[in-house]
Amino acid sequence: MNHLAILGAGPGGYVAAIRAAQLGARVTVIENQALGGVCLNWGCIPSKALLSVVELGDKAKKAKDFGLQLGGPVTYDAAVMVARKNKVVSTLVKGIATLFKTWNIEHVEGTGELLEARTIRVARPDGTETRVAGDGVIIATGSSWPNLPLFPIDGNQIITSKQALELSKIPASLLIVGGGVEGCEFASLYSGLGTQVTLVELLPRLLPLEDEEISQMTERELKKRGVDIRTGVAVEQIVRQPDVVTAHLRDGLSLNVEQVLVSVGRGFNSRGIGLEKVGVQVGARGEIVVDARMATNVPGVYAIGDVVGKAMLAHVASAQGKVAVENFMGRPRTIDYDVIPTGIFTLPEIGRVGLTEQQARDRCVAAGKDSQQAVTVGRFRYGGLGKAQATGDIQGMVKVIADAESDRILGVHILGAHATDLIHEAGLAMHVGATVSRVAEMIHAHPTLAEGLMEAMEDVHGHAIHLARKASS
Repeated sequence: MNHLAILGAGPGGYVAAIRAAQLGARVTVIENQALGGVCLNWGCIPSKALLSVVELGDKAKKAKDFGLQLGGPVTYDAAVMVARKNKVVSTLVKGIATLFKTWNIEHVEGTGELLEARTIRVARPDGTETRVAGDGVIIATGSSWPNLPLFPIDGNQIITSKQALELSKIPASLLIVGGGVEGCEFASLYSGLGTQVTLVELLPRLLPLEDEEISQMTERELKKRGVDIRTGVAVEQIVRQPDVVTAHLRDGLSLNVEQVLVSVGRGFNSRGIGLEKVGVQVGARGEIVVDARMATNVPGVYAIGDVVGKAMLAHVASAQGKVAVENFMGRPRTIDYDVIPTGIFTLPEIGRVGLTEQQARDRCVAAGKDSQQAVTVGRFRYGGLGKAQATGDIQGMVKVIADAESDRILGVHILGAHATDLIHEAGLAMHVGATVSRVAEMIHAHPTLAEGLMEAMEDVHGHAIHLARKASS
């Protein structure tokens, strides 16, 4: 029986462990923190648990307009919110432990370090030491919060997302440094709780990796929530005082806030785990270099998840884990990064798969094509959907980007209620090679939000039923 040792039990490591056990391997997992890693304990799940409260509060604030009398203003109890969040996390962590037991996966608590290509030394919490030798090793150590001299994290006044999820006291004012996914999600959360939020982003727009239209719409929605957004601006200095933090911005503005949340990327957990001892190749950014099979340059050693520096997403780590395991077990398989649905849990949500409009046009130019002719775009607003009007979720849009010649779907972007769920229809369509016309022809149930995807696909060819006739038609 093949023995697989896995260093790390986040969404990559624990999924790899279960898949390996399913395929008949003996599995040992080494983890020095909680099962589920950052995603489950200090990231994806806890943030969504808290955001769900704000989303519920938003609906309650509109209840009177729907004919529902709730009898008082909406208020938030931070202690109850955190307790519920912790219960959700605890339930899921226990679920992983149960899965490990049912699949006979050994869980070794401690900090692991490679001694040889397939041997890991584990320092246990009680000070003892053990070694785990396998026929293969998967490194799934993830990423961590960066330590930046300009922003000395103290866990009190200057915090990371980890502390921001504890919410023992809702701050009156908060500066969020970084307008990427994490920064925008926390801006939605805290502004919903009544905090005066200022969001600063060095680049010209928020969510710089997203489609520009979606980015612009997100900025408008955040401003509606009272968020003060400053793009193209850097923080030059942070001054801490007992009761206030002063941030000096490059544009000359000085802000006095209770807390500063630093959301400016993550660092790879590739140091201190013995990579240099066994000769595992590391890239310029500190990422572990792997091929499409998730194999490193050292035979029998694989790496997955954030530490390899590809798409740093929990579901990508899980997919990489399955690929690494199947290759270890002699079942050749590679990973395809072209069709990866992504969810951003702002309020409203964002779902994305494939290329942005600009990326699609840039590729056409690089191929010597006229991007205005080669790329077609279809759009449909949530406000045109009966279901959205009925539920009051009218803010949003579905955008489809297509290849004009082949009718191939190049990218889909959704902003609005349940966007992170709806995007998977588009992802599946791209995965199986369905054309724009094929998706448009599929009968969608009424009334649903999914009809917006059908209408946007129809709009690529100017045939959307619920859009007014365009002047050129």
